[in-house]
Amino acid sequence: MLTAREIRMRIIVDNTAPEGLCGEHGLSVWIEAVGERILFDTGKGDAFMANCSALGIDLSATTLLVLSHGHYDHTGSVAEALAFAPDAKVIHHPGAITDRWSLRAGVAKPTMMPAASKAALAALPPERVIRTGEATMIADGIGVTGSVPRLSTFEDPGGPFFLDTEGRVPDPIEDDMSLWIETSDGLVVVTGCCHSGIVNTLDHIIAFTGERRIATLLGGFHLSTATADRVDRTIDALASYDIGRIIPCHCTGQEAVEQFRQWLPLQVIPCHAGLVV
Repeated sequence: MLTAREIRMRIIVDNTAPEGLCGEHGLSVWIEAVGERILFDTGKGDAFMANCSALGIDLSATTLLVLSHGHYDHTGSVAEALAFAPDAKVIHHPGAITDRWSLRAGVAKPTMMPAASKAALAALPPERVIRTGEATMIADGIGVTGSVPRLSTFEDPGGPFFLDTEGRVPDPIEDDMSLWIETSDGLVVVTGCCHSGIVNTLDHIIAFTGERRIATLLGGFHLSTATADRVDRTIDALASYDIGRIIPCHCTGQEAVEQFRQWLPLQVIPCHAGLVV
């Protein structure tokens, strides 16, 4: 079994980026672990391919493409990624291709996977696709959560998300899933937006694996619009886990990140495109 330090992750897309890289509202992570080259999400749009080029990431080496959920800011460059990775297997929840919207001030904004990305997935041969709604091992020591049980009393999907343009049918975003890697130092956990709630997600992974140590927790936690009470309760919960370090990205929100840094008794590393972990 690998140690956590033998796993290498690089942020391809994040909301923030240093000079020479593109930032956008999206997330994509390149993961090298256990002989696999994993592309976790593909960002929103142009930043993905530009940053892959700038960072020297060889997409043709991709063995697994994992889609955390079916929102546009995580699936925008699926077609481009697959064009460079003709042998990669794709892992996603069956609900990831669902049409969906966010509704603000009575205006419906499409939040679903872009049509080109859906078409690229539909064109794949069955043997290259793993659709799962359950916790599933996708490689040696690497798993995805599938749908996460919503058990905490203070976590919700994190926004006005609906399955219709009139706002009558709430979207629970059941396709939200995260990835974990088992190491001798504990788990490395990678989340997309964590619409399931980070506490629900960690509890689900811990229950499935039996491992309570979290060496690294990286990804979006969707706290950018959360109430102060939810952020406080999230911090209290995270402090109760055995976590080595947290790298909050994308939709976590700057205010929540600052609260993490102030109150959590562990290392908190702000995320940005190009960050090597």
